[in-house]
This record gives sequence, C-alpha cells and structure tokens, in this order.
Amino acid sequence: MSKGKGIFVSCSDANHFCDKNQYKEATFWEKVKLNVHLLYCRACRKYSAKNNKLTKLVKDPKVISINEYEKNAMKERLKQKMNE
Repeated sequence: MSKGKGIFVSCSDANHFCDKNQYKEATFWEKVKLNVHLLYCRACRKYSAKNNKLTKLVKDPKVISINEYEKNAMKERLKQKMNE
C-alpha cells in the first residue's frame, strides 16, 4: 500500500480501504479516497458492491431452521428409505 498524500489511489489501496470500511475501521480520508477512486474505476466498484452484498448477507442470513420434532421425523423417514 502506498503512503502518498494524494487523493488518487491504486486499486490495491482502494480494495484495502473497502475492506476496512466493511468493518467500520476506515478513516474519513480513506473513505474519501475510496469514493473518489470508485468514481472512475469500474472494477473496484464491482468489488465494493460484492463486498457490501457479502456484509449484508452475513449480518442478516435469513436462515430458518427446523424444530427438533421435524428433524427427528426426517431422520426416521431417511432410515426407512435406506432399509427398503
């Protein structure tokens, strides 16, 4: 990662800032540099969009599990089918 003071950063730096931003660790200036970079870099916009989607999926997975009774019933049906 370069330590330049300019507002334009490399894709590598932008991806690093994107990852830090995902975990709420990016500084104000890193966010500014990331957003400037995203204005002109399609590849990093795509990376950022996928990162955001992954974060949302992890925070709210919408996983529905079955109760113990249904689970045991499925096991019994499976055992019956295997014994046929």
